Amino acid sequence: MKRIILITGGQRSGKSQHAERLALELSDNPVYLATAHIWDEEFRQRVAHHQQRRGPQWTNIEEERHLSRHQLAGRVIVIDCITLWCTNFFFDSEKPEDEQPTVDEALEALKTEFDSFTSQDATFIFVTNEIGSGGVSDNVVQRRFTDLEGWMNQYVARQADEVILMVAGIPIKIK
Repeated sequence: MKRIILITGGQRSGKSQHAERLALELSDNPVYLATAHIWDEEFRQRVAHHQQRRGPQWTNIEEERHLSRHQLAGRVIVIDCITLWCTNFFFDSEKPEDEQPTVDEALEALKTEFDSFTSQDATFIFVTNEIGSGGVSDNVVQRRFTDLEGWMNQYVARQADEVILMVAGIPIKIK
């Protein structure tokens, strides 16, 4: 039976670890679908830390954009994370700087990919950040990205069967 769970919260709130614990409660061999693009050495080390935390029972998949390429029916999948996934659509590395997608174009592409991916009969545990909880940025690019992610988070939350807000490592059920 298809199930969508969204886990959201601030940076270092315990989102990923909670998602991993939940996945292991639901499956002996969950899937970890990482959406990260490795930008620099510090981020590479963060990714390595996440990978070391998980054990051999995990199937690890790295996919920056096209989640629906992976047929995972019947599996429990942690998708970590919507924020980085949105970044990959917002900053399209395959296009020159002057041809980057608009917020609306990126949002429509994300929604289409989300709908295609989640049409499978599986348990999806999406992790995301609440980047719009702080002040309004004085940077136009950051404001545009915050809009994109906020709208995508709302879209996923509407589809979700369950929404959990992480605060200082404590899960709070929202939906």
